[in-house]
Amino acid sequence: MQYDLIIIGSGAAGLGAALYSGRYRMKTLVIGREFGGETAKAGTIENYPGIQAVDGYELMDTMKQQVKKLGIEVLDAEATEARRQEHCFEICANKTTYQTHAIIFAVGAERRRLGLPNEKELTGKGVHYCVTCDGPVYNGKTIAMVGGGDASVKGAVLAAEYVEKVFLIVRGKEVTAEPINLERMKKLGDKIELILETEVKEIIGEKKLEKLILSTELKGDPELIVDGLFVEIGAMPNVELAKSIGAELDERGYIKTDAMMQTNIDGVFAAGDTVNYFGSFKQDITAAAMGAVAATSAYSDRKIHGEICPIHAQPAAVN
Repeated sequence: MQYDLIIIGSGAAGLGAALYSGRYRMKTLVIGREFGGETAKAGTIENYPGIQAVDGYELMDTMKQQVKKLGIEVLDAEATEARRQEHCFEICANKTTYQTHAIIFAVGAERRRLGLPNEKELTGKGVHYCVTCDGPVYNGKTIAMVGGGDASVKGAVLAAEYVEKVFLIVRGKEVTAEPINLERMKKLGDKIELILETEVKEIIGEKKLEKLILSTELKGDPELIVDGLFVEIGAMPNVELAKSIGAELDERGYIKTDAMMQTNIDGVFAAGDTVNYFGSFKQDITAAAMGAVAATSAYSDRKIHGEICPIHAQPAAVN
């Protein structure tokens, strides 16, 4: 089956792109492994223009319904392979090959890990990366959160709704977050305790997390007994699929684009957290905006180059 455009990723960037490609009447397929991306797990969002407050999943679902009304197909699957085929591209997902004139990579980023022994083994058994998903499990208990940015502060504030105590472990001398989020954290008083200039050195536990070993002592003891550990130290862009067809990366490992989200490959675009266009400022509004720009570029590219992919009536099976 042939499409004018395939968008890989169904978060704010991918659905933002689909909204515009649908309005341009481009035959579009959205392929997303995890619907809504990080936005769907963000909890309450209060900084999206025109909406005072909305649950992240609800916002993504609204965007999905918008694009489906425009005739956009949305496939819940993982795109496992991308390759050039003559003058077009082939994307493999669900053991099916889809042809397209253009691709937008909007696959977001993967949460960074601490890289400590036992971290992988205890993931889901006391070690977590999403407060919205797993915070309620620790109702009335004590947790630690690692990170010194806005995401960690927001996570700590959200977790405070469920837990008895949050230890916010920060490697630097201070936390860096939006003033409004810092104010919310300060209002919670001792419920959120900052541990500055400190790192987690060890994660201790066999069948579940038991305690942490810190790089500095807290009240004379480097051991910190907690029920759960949440890691909020940023993310790494998902670029492997784009790299596989020759997309260039910038010095920080993000997909390199121009101002119109065009990569070095004609017909290949990128948007959202896979792109470092706005530096560390990664928000739903910028992701959606980049998606809209990428779709517009893909439409302009299609008008210039026309329909040049060989058409197949049915999807080809992947071996």
